[in-house]
Amino acid sequence: MYDLETRQHVLALVSQGRSLNAVSKQTGISRWAIRSWQTRIEPLARTSVCSLCGPSPQPPQDTTAYAYLLGLYLGDGCVSRQSSGSYTLRIACADAWPGLIDACREAIKRVRPTNSVCLVQNPGCVSVASASKHWPCLFPQHGSGKKHERRITLERWQQWIVDTHPWEFLRGLIHSDGCRITNWTTRLVGGERKRYEYPRYFFTNKSDDIRKLFTDTLDKVGVEWKMTRRGNGTVDVSVARRASVALMDVHIGPKY
Repeated sequence: MYDLETRQHVLALVSQGRSLNAVSKQTGISRWAIRSWQTRIEPLARTSVCSLCGPSPQPPQDTTAYAYLLGLYLGDGCVSRQSSGSYTLRIACADAWPGLIDACREAIKRVRPTNSVCLVQNPGCVSVASASKHWPCLFPQHGSGKKHERRITLERWQQWIVDTHPWEFLRGLIHSDGCRITNWTTRLVGGERKRYEYPRYFFTNKSDDIRKLFTDTLDKVGVEWKMTRRGNGTVDVSVARRASVALMDVHIGPKY
């Protein structure tokens, strides 16, 4: 007998398009057992309660984790429907930031404690994935096409969570489509040219709506920002003022 978490993990791997033979070799579980579990996807799903589609809709219980995960999803996430009728949430995380991969995985587990989370290695990045019929409830912004080609607005309950946990939301956005870098310049002091370094934050996203969610939240926490449009159409939001960078360092900091 295998516990519920093991079965959900195996079914999540199958829902990503992997063959039964490949999943069986990876997990050591027979194809017969996996095939029998596929016929019981509905009973497994019913054990996982969703607060948003019940008789009295409520926001996710762990609103702190959700605010962070929402930022990650808007930056580098997607929700896709599987042939089984379930949905898979995928967040792309660069291999260079193992701490980000761990934080993403932990956030998904806290938002959906009864669902398994798996890591799928891709060239240069890891997809942190989890299957559930309730991801469309949690991320109503999902849909066909690229995010910057369609309207992105938050539901009232999502905006309430962002207003309650603005720094977690900003941290998710920075961890997905942002960075903290060190710029440098030179100045002539007493006839001698000296190098000066200063940190700053950048956020880059093609969606006007997502950038506005980012800058509106920066305004609410008192961070000064500036928007710059590059020649190739890319739009950067930068935070360079010393006080604002210091505030971001307290609550966000560099990726790790």
